[in-house]
Amino acid sequence: MKKILTLAVVLMAAVTMNAQTDVQALYHFTNGEKHLTSTVEMFKTDNHGSNYFFVDFDYGVGDVKGVSSAYWEISRGIKFWKAPFEIHVEYDGGVGQWKAGNFGGAYTINDAWLFGGQYTWNTADYSKIFTLQTMYKTIRNKNKASFQITGVWTLNFFQKKFTASGFLDFWKEDNTFADGATRSYTMVSQPQFWYNLDQHLSLGSEIDLSYGFASHKNFYVNPTLAAKWTF
Repeated sequence: MKKILTLAVVLMAAVTMNAQTDVQALYHFTNGEKHLTSTVEMFKTDNHGSNYFFVDFDYGVGDVKGVSSAYWEISRGIKFWKAPFEIHVEYDGGVGQWKAGNFGGAYTINDAWLFGGQYTWNTADYSKIFTLQTMYKTIRNKNKASFQITGVWTLNFFQKKFTASGFLDFWKEDNTFADGATRSYTMVSQPQFWYNLDQHLSLGSEIDLSYGFASHKNFYVNPTLAAKWTF
């Protein structure tokens, strides 16, 4: 779900063909939540497209000590032309555990496979970049024929001292919540706001927004305090 690094480096990396990697630490402190999330993400181009992945770990959710969930996405962009279009192939999945007092258990995050295309737009100096993805999506044991629309953006200001980036995913997935309520569509967005102290260290915030996602059947907002190191 991060997808943010892709836009920040996609066009420049296409020229230099260097891998770009960052590590993020995000602290959740509102809505009764006090836990840490770490993210590692990497983007690299080659002669026929690009590779991207990220891995999220949540720590200390509920009464869990240590890692409470792990989630990753990996995708491949394929192109044999110069136009700003790519074929997009993606896999998502993860596992987790929960604990409340003496009770606990484990769960899996249903595997999902996606296939479609993406279009990338940018300004001449690459300071503003936007990508739109439209994909067919199949979710194990749930929706065999679904769809997902994803928008990803990076906006740099003040000679790249300030960066506003993020993504928005909207997809079809049938979910039933603890009170019996159902939702057929899910939205997740994670806008980020960074002050870049130098080319490596950034401080700021990620705001988690969702609807019909995880245990949140209605619209949900959860800001974080965040730090990022770019290699």
